[in-house]
Amino acid sequence: MTLPNGVLSVCELAQHVPVRSARFLLGIAGPPGAGKSTLAQRLCAKLGEAGRAAVVAPMDGYHLRNEVLRARNALARKGEPDTFDAAGFVADLRLLRETPVGTPVPWPLFDRAIDEPTDGGVVVRDEHIVIVEGNYLLLTDAEAPGWAEVRGLLDECWYLDAPRPVLTERLVHRHTVGGRTPDEASEKVAGSDLRNADLIAASRNRADYVLTAEGPSFRVN
Repeated sequence: MTLPNGVLSVCELAQHVPVRSARFLLGIAGPPGAGKSTLAQRLCAKLGEAGRAAVVAPMDGYHLRNEVLRARNALARKGEPDTFDAAGFVADLRLLRETPVGTPVPWPLFDRAIDEPTDGGVVVRDEHIVIVEGNYLLLTDAEAPGWAEVRGLLDECWYLDAPRPVLTERLVHRHTVGGRTPDEASEKVAGSDLRNADLIAASRNRADYVLTAEGPSFRVN
């Protein structure tokens, strides 16, 4: 896929996703709060409007369950690389690549209402395009063990960036909506989320393209 530099609408981004007989896996990486889920859903919708079957497969469904994190004394760090089932994520990405289109592949989702993953939240079957969005798609094992195989299982990966003040504002809002007090939300953002953002930023140069939101459109670099 070749994206031209400049500002592109989501419709224009969708037009550059290649048509293939085999399944195409497009990654959207970036820090928490950058808007990856929103971009993935908008892109999926535009592809669907054009008659192209697409589905979003988020990384968030591979959060370890809270009981596991409690046992590891890691619940406060939820969202960091080692609080995910990286091996399961890699195995299911490989399954998406190797399974013929038309054969069902269940994919877990994350339910923010209960703060837990849900098995088989979506089933990938007839879709030729799978949009895989998540924080850690571009990491090496030196940065976080278990994640290095992800990049090789994606046909292409974009990095969605956003200014740090924007990330901070969005993340504080996310955590307060999720039930934390403003002080607890700020502590979570400063103590964990922004540290994750710095780790993820180090992987930025491994993306095929870097996108930054400009209103409803995106600047491509």
